[in-house]
Amino acid sequence: MPSALHPLTSLTAAGCTAVITTAAGNWPLSLAVALAAAVLAVRAGVGRRVLAAAAAVLLPLGLSLLMLHGLFFPEGRTVLAAWGPARVTAEGLNFALEAGTRTGACVLVLLLFSFTVSAPDLVAALAARGLPPQFGFVLAAALTLLPALSGRLESIRAAQEARGLVLGGGVLSRFVGARLQMLPLVLGLIEDSGSRAQALEARGFGGPGPRTSYREVADPPVQRRLRAVLLLLAAAAVAVRIGAAWPAAWPA
Repeated sequence: MPSALHPLTSLTAAGCTAVITTAAGNWPLSLAVALAAAVLAVRAGVGRRVLAAAAAVLLPLGLSLLMLHGLFFPEGRTVLAAWGPARVTAEGLNFALEAGTRTGACVLVLLLFSFTVSAPDLVAALAARGLPPQFGFVLAAALTLLPALSGRLESIRAAQEARGLVLGGGVLSRFVGARLQMLPLVLGLIEDSGSRAQALEARGFGGPGPRTSYREVADPPVQRRLRAVLLLLAAAAVAVRIGAAWPAAWPA
């Protein structure tokens, strides 16, 4: 997100984009949103880190979607290939494509926000609006962890390769290697989150009582109106999605 945006504007834009993309359920729109987020990340100077973090999340997810829905989609009727109980169907591949692009768009948008927003400005903006300090405290802890995600993944891969794990070869070998990397990555993030939570708590993030902020974040009126418009668009997208699905919920 551009640095000129207020932190709450960036947060609203990222959240509403994810909501609208999910409600639309249209893979060309999801792909366009993902490409736009990647271009903005490159222009903001965080393209490599955003794409590396997105790849760590989306590659295992994409492979699992392809294997689960591409080969074993129960509603599939148009069979393209079959191997015993496994059937590649056009419907399954289409479902995997829609789910993968939709998830990819949401992940890229949220990663773009987390890599470009100023955590101190965001916490100050939330505190200025009277939100509970625990909310800003948890959000600040999460934002301090995400920028180190790609570097941590590289360290895990280097350590595993030093112990003899070979990540080359075919798709199956790479899938197994990615799965082996995810476990230490998630466990390490949980441990770091707890350590940073304790450090932030010791510095008074969770303390009760009145608060004085020494950080002022300008919030232009035009950005406040923009946030209202984005929230209305997200609510309208959800309402349209619910309205379109409502007749199908009734028995024939």
